[in-house]
Amino acid sequence: MPLDTAPLAVVVDNDPDILAALSLQLRTLGISTHHLASDLRPCLAHLRPRLVILDLEIDGVEGIDTLRYLAELEYNGAVMLLSGVAPKVMRIAERVGQTLGLTMLDSLSKPYSLHDLSASLDGLLMPSQGEVSGKGGQEWGREEIARALSEQELVVHYQPQFDLSSQTLSGVEVLVRWQHPEFGLICPGRFLKLMTPEQTRQMTRHIVARVAYDAQRWVVAGHRLSVSINISPTELLNDDLVPLMNELQQSLGYWLSLVVEITENDAMQDELLSSEVAARLHLLGMELSVDDFGIGFSSLARLQLLPISEVKIDRGFVRHLNENPEDAAIVEAVALLGQRLGIRVVAEGVETLECLETLVRFGCTHAQGFALARPMPVEDLLSLLTRLGSCPSPCSNADHAHDDRLWQSRIAQSLSHTP
Repeated sequence: MPLDTAPLAVVVDNDPDILAALSLQLRTLGISTHHLASDLRPCLAHLRPRLVILDLEIDGVEGIDTLRYLAELEYNGAVMLLSGVAPKVMRIAERVGQTLGLTMLDSLSKPYSLHDLSASLDGLLMPSQGEVSGKGGQEWGREEIARALSEQELVVHYQPQFDLSSQTLSGVEVLVRWQHPEFGLICPGRFLKLMTPEQTRQMTRHIVARVAYDAQRWVVAGHRLSVSINISPTELLNDDLVPLMNELQQSLGYWLSLVVEITENDAMQDELLSSEVAARLHLLGMELSVDDFGIGFSSLARLQLLPISEVKIDRGFVRHLNENPEDAAIVEAVALLGQRLGIRVVAEGVETLECLETLVRFGCTHAQGFALARPMPVEDLLSLLTRLGSCPSPCSNADHAHDDRLWQSRIAQSLSHTP
């Protein structure tokens, strides 16, 4: 890609070594860079960057205040925090950005590795429109979404989930993608926040119909996978949610487990509503999963009151499990909580196979993440299931006492051709 047409990233940092390394690494990814050692505000509108890489500690500049400034300008690009501040402070800043409506990539702590940078940038959409846009940009997005719904451009991908005990692909999480005719595959963080409640309802019905059709393909092929589907806060308030999920459960057949995922805050914000929805889903044979567990501020005691079958540990705690003792302590505590309550504990965001040994030792029952398998269309999922089925059966835990080298070898062999 010629440099003058390469997507532009503004790097706000005053460390010359970081600037030099980022410039070289981003250039290999087709991203040109502009460096700033101070406030980016004066040049933001002029440069119209598609990515802002921000150090939270710049002399005379307060990083979180910069995030608020980006939100006020309705900045529509992506933001990645790259800083040496404490991980807790980084997480707070990342959540502030998300709450403000910014597209926040995974943060990086200094020093960082090229692998971490590539993982944070994975799936980044570089749109052709100006990123500092006004309300017209949001209206354009909603119009495009309406067209995407009518043209059935929203497609379903499946994130494989692995059972750490049996070392098998046991289920999939349903994820939506936008197959844009001009920009290609767009991740949900780029368009979900622009959707109206009615558009969200249409999208959910489309996803349910697609999943019902796809599931029959792996059932015919002899595979029984649990199906996890995310429900948005808007959908929780819809009266037709329970009947819609019941339709999907009946189409799947009761030998396939349907897991309804809601985020911790969504599940706990309205105790009466969430309890009623959870009870009705449970009575109809479905399971309830609390997604992003560990980042909400709700009472843990409510987990005992709701018929929850699964908690999914937020990827922010799993990413640096082997490097950050605080993250490890949180993951271990949640896994122990799951054991005590008799529910599954899924580790999300597994980006390295080396952390599997720790997850098993802590008592996590399942795992998913890019190191195991990326989200994929149903055709690729069927191919993956075939390859996994052709691999030698894993030894029992008694035979190898959680020998994760065998597990890693088996996964690496099976996923060697995974897209």
